[in-house]
Amino acid sequence: MNEGGTLVAFLAVIAATSLLAVAARRFHPTGRLPSLEGWALADRGLGTGWSWLLIGGTFFTAYTFTAVPGLAYGNGAPAFFAIPYTIIACPLAFVLLPRLWSVCARNGYITAADFVRGRYGSPPLALVVALTGILATMPYLALQVLGIRAILAAGGIDADALGADLAMIALFAGLAVATYRYGLRAPTVIAAFKGVAVFGSVIVAVWLVLDDLGGPGAVFERAARHMTEGGAGDAALLLTPHQQAAYATLALGSAFAVLMYPHMLTAAFAAKSPDTLRRVTIGLPAWIAVLALFGLLGIAAVAERIRVTAGGAEVAVPLLVDQLMPPAVAGLVFGAITVGALVPAAVMSVAAATSFVRNVYVEYVHPTATPKRQVRIARNVSLVAKVGAVGFVYGLRDQAAINLQLLGGVWILQIFPAVAIGLYTRRLHPRALFTGWAVGMTAGTVMVVQEGFSPVVPLGPTGHVIEVYAGLAALLVNLTVAVALTPVLHRFGVPRGTDTTALPPGLVFRRRPGTGASSTCDG
Repeated sequence: MNEGGTLVAFLAVIAATSLLAVAARRFHPTGRLPSLEGWALADRGLGTGWSWLLIGGTFFTAYTFTAVPGLAYGNGAPAFFAIPYTIIACPLAFVLLPRLWSVCARNGYITAADFVRGRYGSPPLALVVALTGILATMPYLALQVLGIRAILAAGGIDADALGADLAMIALFAGLAVATYRYGLRAPTVIAAFKGVAVFGSVIVAVWLVLDDLGGPGAVFERAARHMTEGGAGDAALLLTPHQQAAYATLALGSAFAVLMYPHMLTAAFAAKSPDTLRRVTIGLPAWIAVLALFGLLGIAAVAERIRVTAGGAEVAVPLLVDQLMPPAVAGLVFGAITVGALVPAAVMSVAAATSFVRNVYVEYVHPTATPKRQVRIARNVSLVAKVGAVGFVYGLRDQAAINLQLLGGVWILQIFPAVAIGLYTRRLHPRALFTGWAVGMTAGTVMVVQEGFSPVVPLGPTGHVIEVYAGLAALLVNLTVAVALTPVLHRFGVPRGTDTTALPPGLVFRRRPGTGASSTCDG
């Protein structure tokens, strides 16, 4: 970004984003008393278009748009597990999110832990759900900072230079002020600009790459040849048989995990109605197509023999953009990816702050806190979260944030039984769920750490070892413990809390009038 045209275009995108963040005040209703629901969920009033932009912009982060093509550049085919995992997540979201939205809106719940508290009547279980969400979100928030740093580095700004520090501080200061004042409305407005910028930039980037390399066939032919020659390490364009189990379990486990993150649920709860969420999930594959195109750019970077430093594969695509595009266009693309970090970063900070206030501060510190005080505390916590993310990245090695984010995916999966399964049945005892969570957290953490912070771990007897996603393996252990312990607790008469959600205690099937077909009751 040292060239004048690139820098001007980049700054123009950032300036436009800042103006849009300030414009969020137009969506802030006046004359209403402050409430956490209004600040964190935009009063649950987002229509289909705004919800699609916000959920898509939150789901697909800036680090996704640099890490996935970076993984494709360094490892080849295994990187594309991100495509089936997002495809699997869409029907899961179609089934889970509208039902969860309905029960939460009806009972005034704002977080997943609120739902767990009401469903099982168990404050300890709700607390660990909230803390797990916060713990898993913070390194994810730090990765957004890493994504921006990768863009700045690819543009020629030294990550350790004063200019990079000032740019980072300015970006997050503007975001922090807008989010502090307007809550979720600020990232919602920015998400509109992100959608236009990301879709436009990837189309231009892919068109220019294909034009330069002679079409998609030539991209893969040249990439395969360069990979064979060792130009991109040991990467391969095809999965080997021993990679298939890891690929499948990564895709399935990641699909389960992504819907449990507090920032995803916060974006979903802001929708106007369950039907809004259903329409949004039907439209999410458009974002998946963009992710697939970014993955293709990672392969194109191999074909173009882009060189990166060891451990810096995430800058491969930004370097490709800088090499092939005119300066002004490259600046626009860099700006678009940078904006891509701001939306999820803001939503993550709002979600973490909301979980802390509702499920820790109000529950255990100040039960009589007024709505105004709750909003004030949430605003301050959201600021601390952003500052903490920036400080974490600058205070520790980049790999530390990546390692913790890998652990975060394993951790967040362990609340799936309490939240997702709890939507359809209450048969699992809350103490069994708590024990299963503790065992799953421990097992998942140990597996990942023992393998050098690899999310894929070997399992099975000698001679029949397969590599699987540690998070999914830990979830199976979690569920096994919860299912096995439930009848034991019932046998000994261990009491369970009261369900206040008005959901059926288990799966209920009913006949559709005039068809004889059965369907699951929504409760």
